[in-house]
Amino acid sequence: MQSEQAKEHQISGAFGTIKAHDVGNRKGLRARFLTLIAIIGPGLIVMVGDNDAGGVSTYAQAGQNFGYSLLWTLPLLIPVLIINQEMVARLGAVTGVGHGRLIRERFGRYWGNVSIGSILLLNFLIIITEFIGISLSMEYFGVSPYFSVPVAVLLLFVVTASGSFQRWERFMMLFVAVNFLVVPLVLVARVHYVTSVHHAVVPGIRGGATSSAVLLIISIIGTTVAPWQLYFQQSNIVDKRITPRWLNYERIDTILGSFIVVVGASALMAASAAGLSSHGGTNAFTNALGVARGLGHFVGHGSGTLFAILLLNASVIGAAAVTLASSYALSDLAGSRQSLNARLSEAKGFYGAFAGLLVVAGVVTLIPGAPLGLITLAVQAMCGLMLPSTTIFVLLLCNDREVLGPWVNGRWLNVVATIIVTILVVLSVTMMVSTLFTSVNVVILLTGLAIVAGAGLVVGLPIGLRRAAPPVAYDIDKRDWRTPRLTLLAPLPTSNARRMLLRAVGSYLLIAGALLIVRIVQLATS
Repeated sequence: MQSEQAKEHQISGAFGTIKAHDVGNRKGLRARFLTLIAIIGPGLIVMVGDNDAGGVSTYAQAGQNFGYSLLWTLPLLIPVLIINQEMVARLGAVTGVGHGRLIRERFGRYWGNVSIGSILLLNFLIIITEFIGISLSMEYFGVSPYFSVPVAVLLLFVVTASGSFQRWERFMMLFVAVNFLVVPLVLVARVHYVTSVHHAVVPGIRGGATSSAVLLIISIIGTTVAPWQLYFQQSNIVDKRITPRWLNYERIDTILGSFIVVVGASALMAASAAGLSSHGGTNAFTNALGVARGLGHFVGHGSGTLFAILLLNASVIGAAAVTLASSYALSDLAGSRQSLNARLSEAKGFYGAFAGLLVVAGVVTLIPGAPLGLITLAVQAMCGLMLPSTTIFVLLLCNDREVLGPWVNGRWLNVVATIIVTILVVLSVTMMVSTLFTSVNVVILLTGLAIVAGAGLVVGLPIGLRRAAPPVAYDIDKRDWRTPRLTLLAPLPTSNARRMLLRAVGSYLLIAGALLIVRIVQLATS
């Protein structure tokens, strides 16, 4: 009985296990390395999963239409990814609860339900785009979508409902390993490395800063920094039973994943640039299948096959991660705590929701004449709609001393995180407005919003630093501090600034959401 209870509290990763009684003291490089590979997983999977079907298509489009000139956008995303995901990793390890439930408990049922409902709708649409990626990649090999999509649905469910977190993570690591096929793709595409490095550090846009180029840059950022990542990593860390004692290892996991996702995206963009940018202008891109066929025609040497395999793999791992994030969010909404360690008979609702999302998304993908292009557009717009609110809630939660105690953000981290959140808000609003009003001048809009945001930072950051609460001393080892039961926490203190911020977020979601619905209806009926 005791051994079973011990197993329920141990960390079982793809590459190792940490016993429940382990207090985390490590001496020597070998011991620390073995601990790292046991912890590694949530950060790596969430990052690689973000290079999904939409990501592969966007990076290929940037390379085909603009050559190497947009490579500089990707390295800039590394600190953004690290800081955003480190905050949710900290929230998961310290609180032991999912992101949606935490928002619900600290900001009220209204905000919790809005956040979870929005992420569920967005994730459902993203899952459809993943199945679009699966069907396009398999179409390259002559396989009908009516075969490839159902097989993918079945495979994803069987892998996830195995009743073992460790087994699931091992499957995910196999998919992560397939991403290294980008290396032979880069080699056969004959990427010009000096040119790639130059454009990775020197900003520029082939053809100038047109509206289409600026929108593509925003799309690159939007597809790399997605709202579902926040929900997935926090809940996945809870599911894996990672506690504050192992948080530094999880931080390394997140940093490693951030570099891998950016390097992989850069390689896809560079390979598309090398193989296709000289065979068309800035509007040459059609879809990911067109890229695979183009590489096969102009480059040869199996490059089209490699790209199609990478697209298939990205779509599968993206669908697995996004669907699981949705199941976690539904558990938060229901107030239950479900785990991948639960057997199918023990968590019918959890796995049932997972299966339902996969089946419905797969059916929509296969409907003849389904508005798949409209769904893809809706995904981009909804990412722009949701990213401001999700990142703002993360920042507020990481400054909630009742929730994080000694783990709250430090001043320097708040400054950097506030700047990053502000930039993401500006880019997201630009994407949202340009999607709703296609005639708007994106460059002028982005410039105006950037000036307003910059002025706000100049005025607001000094005020925020002066009003920041002084650090509090705790008479307990920081690694042993965990969030008390959420129902026992003191309510969030009310302040005019927080009230105004939440009202602004609510107004933006309401107005932009209504406009988005109107726009989608217009496009669907035109």
